[in-house]
Amino acid sequence: MIQNPASGIRHQVCFCYTARMKLLFIADIFGKPGRNAVLSKLPSLREELGADFVVANGENAASGAGITTNIAERMLAGGVDVITSGNHIWRQKDIIPFLARSDRIIRPANYLPSNPGRGWTVAGEQGGRTAVVNLSGNLYIGAPRGAFQVIDGILAEIPPEIKVILVDMHAEATSEKVALGFYLDGRVTAVVGTHTHVQTADEKILPGGTAYITDAGLTGPHNSVIGVNKEIIIRHFLTQMPVRFEVADDDVWIEGVIIETGPGGKAGSIQRLQIPV
Repeated sequence: MIQNPASGIRHQVCFCYTARMKLLFIADIFGKPGRNAVLSKLPSLREELGADFVVANGENAASGAGITTNIAERMLAGGVDVITSGNHIWRQKDIIPFLARSDRIIRPANYLPSNPGRGWTVAGEQGGRTAVVNLSGNLYIGAPRGAFQVIDGILAEIPPEIKVILVDMHAEATSEKVALGFYLDGRVTAVVGTHTHVQTADEKILPGGTAYITDAGLTGPHNSVIGVNKEIIIRHFLTQMPVRFEVADDDVWIEGVIIETGPGGKAGSIQRLQIPV
């Protein structure tokens, strides 16, 4: 692992395949501090990293719970190619019509087929077309259908000419994420875990050529308890009384990963990002 002191970007280098494109995945965007960081830094960050395609998990972008249409549209206009989500996707009701009409924001594919929106999409310019799949874990956050039970059907639907496939596995249990990584190894470009807001240090290229990390981290305030004002959470644990969560605003970082792809959509490298704003 190499860290650039000026940018805060840490690199893990692997020369497994010749790189053809770079995918930037931005970890869970939390509240106004997180989305402001992305909107202000993404153009220069995209240029610095040479990112060809950007995916961002936006399920906590609106006050730490859900995402609004206005926020989604601003993120998409600001350089994000596809927004993924998770278990808070229904918290902001105005997003539901937007989910139904936009192919650049997706909800977990293992929600019910009758639910608004779609669970996977293909986006990007010709030559850099990328499939993005959103899944939810079943352990502890209870998606209505199994992620393992739906993913094979989804992969069969993706056009065969689309070689680069990124899967956002939004899950609580590390075991589910690790198992899914191995299950999809060699069949997708990357499996990126989200939801816990704590970046893990297990980024790797699996034996079949799939990039993997258990959790990409938190884009937002890090002087917090996973994005929330820490005094409020400490008071809750001390008193066991209900509290109203408030988004923290101190020590904002952009976290995520950048993945280089090689022939046939295999991953050549995965790098963790920890960038102070």
